[in-house]
Amino acid sequence: MHDIKFIRNKPNEFQLLMEKRGLKIDLPEILELDRQIRNYQTSIQEIQEKRNNTSKDIGKLISQGKDVAELQSQVSLYKSDLTKLDEKIKTLSNKLHSLLITFPNYLEADVPLGKDESHNELIKEWGKIPQFEYHPLDHVDLGEQLNGLDFKTGVKISGSRFVLLRGHLALLERALSSFMIDTHLNNLNFEEISPPYIVREDALYGTGQLPKFSDDLFNTIDNRWLIPTSEVPLTNIVSNEIIDKKTLPLRFVANTPCFRSEAGAAGSDTRGMIRQHQFSKVEMVFITEPENSNEELNVLVSCAESILKKLQLPYRVMKLCSGDVGFSAKKTFDLEVWLPGQNNGKGAYREISSCSNCGDFQARRMNAKFKDKETNKIEFLHTLNGSGLAIGRTMIAVLENYQQEDGSILIPEVLIPYMKGITKIQNPNMK
Repeated sequence: MHDIKFIRNKPNEFQLLMEKRGLKIDLPEILELDRQIRNYQTSIQEIQEKRNNTSKDIGKLISQGKDVAELQSQVSLYKSDLTKLDEKIKTLSNKLHSLLITFPNYLEADVPLGKDESHNELIKEWGKIPQFEYHPLDHVDLGEQLNGLDFKTGVKISGSRFVLLRGHLALLERALSSFMIDTHLNNLNFEEISPPYIVREDALYGTGQLPKFSDDLFNTIDNRWLIPTSEVPLTNIVSNEIIDKKTLPLRFVANTPCFRSEAGAAGSDTRGMIRQHQFSKVEMVFITEPENSNEELNVLVSCAESILKKLQLPYRVMKLCSGDVGFSAKKTFDLEVWLPGQNNGKGAYREISSCSNCGDFQARRMNAKFKDKETNKIEFLHTLNGSGLAIGRTMIAVLENYQQEDGSILIPEVLIPYMKGITKIQNPNMK
């Protein structure tokens, strides 16, 4: 959500910020709505002053025993005029709100210009890409050979884009989530949260998924919504709150299932677990004051990187271009893990974490603020979010990077304590 005062005072700058997003806005309409609202507000103040003065006159005349019927009639007219003006302001404010809520966040100045992911900027690469003396398989072939990825049963129970995990791969999923949560809790002052998986509509408005992305969400019959990511409930912890500055930053972490209809991804990534309707993800949400949010973004990225480094999975960090940054973010870094089984064994980098600074965009939508008790100043918070990591895609990365020629999977050393001491997953029928 954008500050109408900023738009009013710097309309050309706001228009340029939206154009960088590839969005053409009707700026005159916005400014005219704002002008009308402020004019009506001025009229209300003037009428209220007249009404108050008239009421005082009525009191004086009553004390003098004089007739006040005409003045009382005038007060009634003032009241009627105020009601009409309130309705006009409400109608115009709703119209202005409906416009502003559809505009994405503005971008930081250092976000590269570009239309799509091909214009994203490479920041760093880490790890050694594995070289195989045989043709590497993708996670689908590996998982089915291990009797661990059961797509057939997933489809039978729930339809396309669902999978049922069995045996050691179900254990691997649980091991990954526990390892990720423990790592974050040990490295930084996180608070672990177990949030609801179903949220009210206003929670999704607050984080920016609604109204624009309603088709990508699952809606219940009583108009509540399944979370697409735990960013939604975690960020809304501070909605309609005023937080003491001394408690900042707040750092939340949660492991939850995520539910997405993938309406805009029909036909893409249909093979395997890359793009599912339900998947698990460890999510991090930071809540901080404005002057620290860019540094907090670096911390967020480093937390996600630490998981990949401990798992010894090759990855790269990309700064997203203007055409690829999400609706609520003003700056985003994606971590892309190397998957050797993709592209028929040629390999490819795929997103495994997206870390974003949303500035005060979500906080304005949620009315989330902080107070500096020393200065008595109240400001909007800054919110950040990032995956630490997407568990399904991390499992894919482990399967494909740690595969052996016989189809077995070595377990990364840091996961062995979470795997009941198992060091290798292999086909139960294999001798």
